[in-house]
Amino acid sequence: MELAHYSDFAVRLVNTEEPARGKDTLTSVEVLRDLFGPAAQMARRVTEADLPRFRSVRTRLRAVFAAADEGDHTGAVDLLNSLLLEFPVSPQISGHETLDEEGRPRWHMHLADHSSNATTGYAAISAMGLAFHLTEFGPDRFGLCQAAPCRNAYLDTSTNRSRRYCSDRCATRANVAAYRARKRLEADRTERDDPTGLSAENSQESVTPGDR
Repeated sequence: MELAHYSDFAVRLVNTEEPARGKDTLTSVEVLRDLFGPAAQMARRVTEADLPRFRSVRTRLRAVFAAADEGDHTGAVDLLNSLLLEFPVSPQISGHETLDEEGRPRWHMHLADHSSNATTGYAAISAMGLAFHLTEFGPDRFGLCQAAPCRNAYLDTSTNRSRRYCSDRCATRANVAAYRARKRLEADRTERDDPTGLSAENSQESVTPGDR
């Protein structure tokens, strides 16, 4: 498992909540287990006691994305460092289940889980994943969706650092909203410039029958 993959853990957890919509899907042990994805061994340790702990970690991870999104890169790093100090990891070299063409292990770095509970393990790999992503690509790659009221977290992997939305769906919704706003503005300007509508009528009367 590549270290960059671990940053996805943080994104998945942050996006279980949509504060502007008052939505929170972090409501059961089953939901918590689903967050781990293929990391089934860690997921088996989840209990009801992890629910409030996961929500607390989620708040802190969202704060990292919010600071980076607002351009406060030093603040984002400080928040992430505090998570790394509280939830340390044990990196190990691993080659399990990944073999090359000659049947030899494909050695890679793996974040071993020696945590006392599921929350600690999840927080540790989430924070470390974001740390690797930040140091390799920069804090300006951390964003919150600009399609209000979404505000889901995302990691910008575009070549020109142009991503502003968490998904194609939000990008389309934002573009449609912007188009409609422009049309309303144009209509308002027309109404202000010609409140009687006479210009439009005169324009229609000036068209010759042949042109119609």
